[in-house]
Amino acid sequence: MGTTQLDTVPEPKYWHLKTVLSEALDSEFSVGEILPNERDLAARFGVARATLRQALEQLELEGRLQRRRGVGTTVAPPRMGVAVGSEQHTWPGAADDAWQPADCATAVPPTAVAQALETEPDEQVHIVRRSRMTHGQPVAAELLYVPASSVPDLSGIDTPSGTARARTVLRELQRRELEGEDRAVELGSARADDAKELDRLPGAPVLVVTTRFFAEGRTAAVSVATYRADTCRLTFGDFGGVEIHHAPERRAS
Repeated sequence: MGTTQLDTVPEPKYWHLKTVLSEALDSEFSVGEILPNERDLAARFGVARATLRQALEQLELEGRLQRRRGVGTTVAPPRMGVAVGSEQHTWPGAADDAWQPADCATAVPPTAVAQALETEPDEQVHIVRRSRMTHGQPVAAELLYVPASSVPDLSGIDTPSGTARARTVLRELQRRELEGEDRAVELGSARADDAKELDRLPGAPVLVVTTRFFAEGRTAAVSVATYRADTCRLTFGDFGGVEIHHAPERRAS
């Protein structure tokens, strides 16, 4: 078989440098450590700064490096697995739930969510906003949509919004018997509000995990969780729930 045109294209210089830098991250640097400045790195590896920047940008895109305002370029923690399974089912806000509630408001949900919840097009629902952190960095943001029919005892609570309201909605969900859940995962782009919360630029790649929770034969709540694609990876197994698995303490990989 003859060679194709791509077979004869030499490896870009920055790509080779990326491999060399990756090996250096494994052997010489720890998670969170700040890299030397570009001038020193370019001199060490004998390359132009433009070539170095290309390699660093690729490593950042792959989740090996993080650029932090006011700090510099640091070695990123290992990617965290977003486990997708169906054996175990728990309501959001359960005792072992690592998400932190931030706010709760009442508003009309997006059309697709309203259809899943089988609510009227102009019917308002409770929207709980939650976040997830690891190694001191935001890795995921969630909007949990809960119709009034799923938490009927909220009618006597005066607090219209805020963390206390969010915790109350989650607590009331626990009173329902969870019959099951299903989950869909897709690659997306960070919207402006998600990007701000996740410390990313608008349009950055994200993993969007949509979960429907079922009770009494209908959809009782819908979760739309947005994960940073540069810090998370999908894992498949027999265990339910969407959770971030922390790797054991080790050097960057």
